[in-house]
Amino acid sequence: MKTKWFSKPKEMSKPIKHLAAAALMTTLLFGVAPPMAWGSTPDWLRSAALAPRPKYPDDTRAVLLLNEQVTTVGNNSEIKTLYRRAYKVLRPGGRDRGVVAVYFDDETRLTELKAWCLPAAGKDYEVKQKDAIETSAFNESLYQDTRYLILKIPAADPGNVVGYEYEQRRRPSILQDTWQFQHDVPVRRARFELRLPSGWEYEPFWLNHPTRNPQQIGDNRWAWEIEDVPAVEEEVSMPAWQALAGRLEVTYYPRRTNAGQGSHASWRDIGLWYAQLAADRRRPSAEIKQKVAELTSTTPATLDKIRALTSFVQKDIRYVAIEIGIGGYQPHSAQDIFTDRYGDCKDKATLLSTMLGEVGVKSYYVLVNTKRGVVAPEFPSMLGFNHVILAIQLPSEPAGSGNLWSVQDHKQLGRMLYFDPTSTLVGIGYLPETLQESYGMIVTEAGGELVKLPLLPPSVNRLLRTAKLALTPEGTLSGDVKDIRWGSPAADLRAQLLNASQADRQKVLENFLGSFLSGGVLQEADVADLDKIDATLIVHYRFVAPNYAKAAGDLLLVRPRVLGEKVENVFEMHNGKERRYPVEFPAASSQGDMIEIALPVGYNVDELPPPSHEDAGIVAYQSKAEVTGGVLRYNRLYQIKDVIVPAARFDELRRFYRQVASDESSSAVLKRIAQ
Repeated sequence: MKTKWFSKPKEMSKPIKHLAAAALMTTLLFGVAPPMAWGSTPDWLRSAALAPRPKYPDDTRAVLLLNEQVTTVGNNSEIKTLYRRAYKVLRPGGRDRGVVAVYFDDETRLTELKAWCLPAAGKDYEVKQKDAIETSAFNESLYQDTRYLILKIPAADPGNVVGYEYEQRRRPSILQDTWQFQHDVPVRRARFELRLPSGWEYEPFWLNHPTRNPQQIGDNRWAWEIEDVPAVEEEVSMPAWQALAGRLEVTYYPRRTNAGQGSHASWRDIGLWYAQLAADRRRPSAEIKQKVAELTSTTPATLDKIRALTSFVQKDIRYVAIEIGIGGYQPHSAQDIFTDRYGDCKDKATLLSTMLGEVGVKSYYVLVNTKRGVVAPEFPSMLGFNHVILAIQLPSEPAGSGNLWSVQDHKQLGRMLYFDPTSTLVGIGYLPETLQESYGMIVTEAGGELVKLPLLPPSVNRLLRTAKLALTPEGTLSGDVKDIRWGSPAADLRAQLLNASQADRQKVLENFLGSFLSGGVLQEADVADLDKIDATLIVHYRFVAPNYAKAAGDLLLVRPRVLGEKVENVFEMHNGKERRYPVEFPAASSQGDMIEIALPVGYNVDELPPPSHEDAGIVAYQSKAEVTGGVLRYNRLYQIKDVIVPAARFDELRRFYRQVASDESSSAVLKRIAQ
């Protein structure tokens, strides 16, 4: 995976070959496949295929027999890396191991891409680089020099072994390497070899795996080997794949006396490198100064000026990434971004920082990853970052700053407001949920400093649902509902509705209603302030649901919890397996319901669900149903107080949600009054 891109947040939780599969399928559907050539199979692949292996669970799709990586560093700092993979396909779901996707660009040359299949019966055959499909990255808002070669190995069927090898040559800006030895299938044998010039040194860092010492196999040559690495099995609501998989990170450099900044030995060094890279990019032009004056001349308060400038960059600068060579790291100049009216995350941060400087407000780049847990504090590296936001220095206690929640105090820099100018759904004062409780590196002239970004409290990310409903003797429920959303719940719904047509917006609400009310009909709906991301989002809708209450003789059974569920099967066992990884909630939040149901004439309440009060520390839930004046009132509050639940607390969490599920499914019993 090419990690130098500082791009718009993307879902990238699997090896790079899966990103290429969609483009390949278009070709495969029309029956185009590379020709087979009978050829010699390399010894390494034959040895991997014949080596004994343990018995794997019946649902294992494939096993990675050999995962080998050989990195050779030249005296001119050119890096050659040889990759070898051998898979045994065990089930139809493992056929995707026959798809190879390898990137190259102006800085990374690709040589010697070859692949083989060893059928369980019949001759071995080979496919070569000339049989590959060449394509570009699959992102309509991204312009870059990266290309992919996608090679399909025919007959990647159960029982067969497929393998491939290729070499990349590059001269990177950062002398670091990653050995990803754990994958989404079991690994029988993994091997990493490092070859350095005479006089060079290296520093290893193991992540998500115990430290292993290498074997020295020659002059400045070392090899690490691991056997029988378990798969990172996918689980619902697990942390990011990259945050869980075992890997070895290596920094290499000439001896310390000659290393200078090239060794990137600390976060400070990395920050200095990036500060120098972006040093001349925030020069204000006359046009920028004029625009700043236009946007802020009528707003004397500093905070109002900040709001005006952040809104301009967020809304008027279109997201387009142009990442050629060093452009994957280095922002464009503020003037170019302003003139073109587009840029990627680091460009938008650059322009906003430049404009803020014109009103006397300092700001700093913050390098982050859009997947929580990927950046390892113990290993200073640029490789873990894929996004850039800003830390804006606030004046002391500015008026009207009470609704700025993404603020932290810094010992040297003062009160810092973290803001993502790339996001089109989260306004100033908030922070996208994927960045909360995650590490970021603040870049100053003195270098880099790793900080933990704030986790916004539950009260900031709120959903309050109020409903005034009426129930008929026949069991039909109807009435009005109002959903009021702040923070993450508002951003989530805006993501679904903002760019949708009116018909599609209606469908989103209909689907929501239908998931809780069988046969429910949405009669009307409207959304207030959908395009105002700084405003509270209010959704009002009216519905009718025949047969909502179930008749049983003289009784009507009615569920007070009409809409919304707080429980998912994620907290139960799946296929007889205990959960292995922590649960990750998207954000801390507070979700409340205030439901009123006018009871039908001729009925009294015979039985109510008991109150519920559950508190597991990280999550809490309470509910109460009562009747006054012929109205059934059901109030509940559900809170998520933290975003990571350790594996050791999983059973406790599961018990908590079983109690919540019991409350959500409970019914009130209404009895017909004898006439």
